[in-house]
Amino acid sequence: MSGHPFTAPGPFRADQIRDGDPYELSDGHAIHCMTAGERHARANLEGGRVLATDPAVAGAAGVDAGFSFNGDRNLRAPDISVGVGTTPGWMREAPPLAVEYADTGQDEGELQRKIAEMLAAGTRLFWVVRLTGRVRVEVHAPGEPVCVVELEGVLTAPGILKNPVPVRALVDARAADAATLRNLLNTHGYESLDEVRAEGEFAGQLKGQIVALLGVLQARGLTLSPLLRTRIADCREPARLQRWLVQAVTAGSAEAALD
Repeated sequence: MSGHPFTAPGPFRADQIRDGDPYELSDGHAIHCMTAGERHARANLEGGRVLATDPAVAGAAGVDAGFSFNGDRNLRAPDISVGVGTTPGWMREAPPLAVEYADTGQDEGELQRKIAEMLAAGTRLFWVVRLTGRVRVEVHAPGEPVCVVELEGVLTAPGILKNPVPVRALVDARAADAATLRNLLNTHGYESLDEVRAEGEFAGQLKGQIVALLGVLQARGLTLSPLLRTRIADCREPARLQRWLVQAVTAGSAEAALD
């Protein structure tokens, strides 16, 4: 690459690599990083959106975010990093969770070196999603034996993610849709879509009772003050609205109906 420092011999530093350059560094030595194949690229997108939407994620999740450490002699960019901020330039703090997809042609020695370097630099969990053969995830953590989670299993990241992540959601669009929806609902205070539906039904019930109550009061010619209108509109108790509706049929005034 003409004009690029990597045309000269190393060692190199992270500040010599430009945003978008296809290189990582391992102890100053340049590693050329190739683009992803179709299967790898699609799975990466699915996993990224699942992790990015988890309600407990500090910051966001980023794709190919460069993490510089070891005095800028190392620059690593996992397929997905959880905990990415908005500061320009390379990340200076290790992502607590990193994910790498391993497909056909994976350089196994280089992958293991990358995992070891990032765990030593502060990454707490490193998930390797194996796409060749049976789909599975290898879970790497400092000082722990590698744990393998199969396709129908789930992954957890205590203190990093709120929700368990089905392995299938890291590779399959429909499973990723379900996990992403759950995450988004949780972010807005709902545990499930059923809870959203229940809230909608409850709101519809209240609206129907309020409309019926106002209709009876109007039909009987009972005048409502602004204060009473607000009291009715703000009521969120179906039993109370039902009682007011029954009283409004015979009450001599709006005040008596809402007693």
